[in-house]
Amino acid sequence: MFLTRVFGKALFGAAAKSEASVAAAAAFSTAARNPLEEFFEADRKPDDDTPVVYGRSWKASELRLKSWDDLNKLWYVLLKEKNMLMTQRQMLNAQNLNFPSPERISKVRKSMCRIKHVLTERAIDEPDPRRSAEMKRMVNAL
Repeated sequence: MFLTRVFGKALFGAAAKSEASVAAAAAFSTAARNPLEEFFEADRKPDDDTPVVYGRSWKASELRLKSWDDLNKLWYVLLKEKNMLMTQRQMLNAQNLNFPSPERISKVRKSMCRIKHVLTERAIDEPDPRRSAEMKRMVNAL
């Protein structure tokens, strides 16, 4: 009985360690990806002609419901998306291929413009003049 407790725990501990090492290796393999891959759509091939439906741009009324931090995070997500689309467009133009769904760039730009508008509205409505000036500087820096 003593041996089964000792060996059972030892075997269970080894299994737990191997599962942890597999999870760590999987996390490392995803983290070891080339960061430049984020500038390209991995799921879509340039020669794929199937139509893909993308979402719409954000409405200002929806953005007004979000916090300052959420809008800031959304701004950088949209900036990353815009950079990815512009990189993909440039790459396809260099290969004399058509850019699929160019309306996505205008949707991202509209959303970014609306975020700036909402943040400017908040900066203007701020009663403290110092904080309002700081908020305006932050919005202009975007």
